[in-house]
Amino acid sequence: MYAIVENGGKQYKVTPDLLFKVERMDVEENSTIELSNVLLLNDGKDSKIGNPFVSGAKVVCSVLEHGKAKKVVVFKYKPKKKYRKLTGHRQQFTTLKVDKIQG
Repeated sequence: MYAIVENGGKQYKVTPDLLFKVERMDVEENSTIELSNVLLLNDGKDSKIGNPFVSGAKVVCSVLEHGKAKKVVVFKYKPKKKYRKLTGHRQQFTTLKVDKIQG
């Protein structure tokens, strides 16, 4: 069984007991959250495709932790002009664990 879920403008293929990272969400750690934007639901025999979402389907997840990803270095450079600019970015994320898929 698997489902395709939309969250934060991105789509994730999730299965039960899967750990995955999404963009930072405003939820407490060690709590549960329901993702109701299910685009596709497959139970092994039958597939339900949403228009745009599958009605009545949801994915129940546990919030494990919040964190920051590794730094991405952004280096701007223009030759012969003595222009150099070094910046970085660390994306914040939330780690979720899929408890069950309801459809």
